Amino acid sequence: MAEQSVRWGILATGGIAAAFAADLVDLPDAEITAVASRSARSAEAFAERFGIGRAYGDWESLARDGDIDVVYVATPHSAHRAAAGLCLEAGRNVLCEKAFTIDLREAGELVALAKEHDRFLMEAMWMYCNPLVRRLKALVEDGAIGEVRTVQADFGLEGPFPPAHRLRDPALGGGALLDLGVYPVSFAHLLLGEPDGVSARAVLSDEGVDLQTGALLSWESGALAMVHCSIVGGTGTTASVTGSRGRIDVPEGFFNPERFVLHRDGRDPEEFSLDPADGPRNTFRHEAKEVMRALRAGEKESPLVPLTGTLAVMRTLDTLRAQTGVHYTPR
Repeated sequence: MAEQSVRWGILATGGIAAAFAADLVDLPDAEITAVASRSARSAEAFAERFGIGRAYGDWESLARDGDIDVVYVATPHSAHRAAAGLCLEAGRNVLCEKAFTIDLREAGELVALAKEHDRFLMEAMWMYCNPLVRRLKALVEDGAIGEVRTVQADFGLEGPFPPAHRLRDPALGGGALLDLGVYPVSFAHLLLGEPDGVSARAVLSDEGVDLQTGALLSWESGALAMVHCSIVGGTGTTASVTGSRGRIDVPEGFFNPERFVLHRDGRDPEEFSLDPADGPRNTFRHEAKEVMRALRAGEKESPLVPLTGTLAVMRTLDTLRAQTGVHYTPR
């Protein structure tokens, strides 16, 4: 028996919203009911492109649309607090893009609103929903490489980005950390939890955002994580997890991997690959399916992307910014 369709609203019409909508269209149990933008023309063009019935030129109309089961918030992260908060207050469930918010305070406010209005809320950390990343996590938890000693992860874009670009704009939460650094930090959190110590350095732009940030995270267990992000140099976007009895290497694109290699002491390397049935590596369908599963089950948050974990990552990001002198100036 087919599942009842979950009705989605899309808030914003940029590139990531379009990529997410394209994947929703391919899910038989998902329906895009409405889209909203601050520009009616942009919303109408988006609606025509994806065959969406209603297009709104303001966020409030989407938030008040009672025919929507869940809203996907795809604005720049500097607007996540306002957009997601508006939807939660109107009684909508929300999937909000990462970085979840500008800082921990805003993130905590959204979590409080979700609890106050008894709504579902989840950060769109697609990495956590990826089947191959879930397999990697399960192997680590099952002791495949022993006790975790180190985690390494990087994410850098070649650039350069001109001063007018959003990645250079403090008012939009620009810089490497929130756009890219959230991935290596979240990867370390996924395997080790919230760190007990944080030490960071960054190179700042003339505007005051981080061009690149490097950090050492530490845990009382003795584990360490070295994470790096950059908007001035294209890195390998690789990750590695080393334990007391082995290692797992994730090649290019660790945040949506196609494969990884398990090295266990005394054994031949084992390669794990993405199942073709799970779709292409860059799909958003896994997080969309997790949201729909949780909504049908009556859950208010996802066990794959728990709100306590989202808040913990935001706390680490806040500490990194405090140590490196990055300050955002939201309009």
